[in-house]
Amino acid sequence: MKCPNCGEPESRVIDSRSLGDEIRRRRECAKCRHRFTTLERLQNRSLYIIKKDGRREEFDREKLFSGIRKACEKRPMPTGTIEKLVETIEAELYSLGKTETPSALIGRIVVSKLADIDHIAYIRFASVHYEFSNITTLKQAVDTLIENRLGAPLDGQLPLIHKDDSAGQRRRARQRS
Repeated sequence: MKCPNCGEPESRVIDSRSLGDEIRRRRECAKCRHRFTTLERLQNRSLYIIKKDGRREEFDREKLFSGIRKACEKRPMPTGTIEKLVETIEAELYSLGKTETPSALIGRIVVSKLADIDHIAYIRFASVHYEFSNITTLKQAVDTLIENRLGAPLDGQLPLIHKDDSAGQRRRARQRS
């Protein structure tokens, strides 16, 4: 590991800690004594994603993380939730034991996991994954979510549709008059 300060290839490990499937190492450069941290992760066998158009692309953890993060943007989630979700999905993909996986399968896994974590993030991701072309298909997805989850909001979230929609009915009545 080259020193980020001077480029010296020699360094010594000062401290090592296990962080789940990663190892965090604190290092010191042999030349300039600069201290820096490295993370080591076991490199899994290659996993290729088969895209909708038939192209094959190597699995990119950061791409998965970025897509989920966009869906969860500005949502009230505990720190580390997205990272844990990505780790779970990645482990699930490798546990399948296949070298090639269709992107549609990854999308379905993400959608099902997001439905348990955050309803709005679920709808955001599903709208891209399922390529909703109009408001009717979006409404069907929301209705399905409400039916399957009994409309109960997750902890710390507001409901998608209020059961007592009398305020909405009053507003619509005022707009008509």
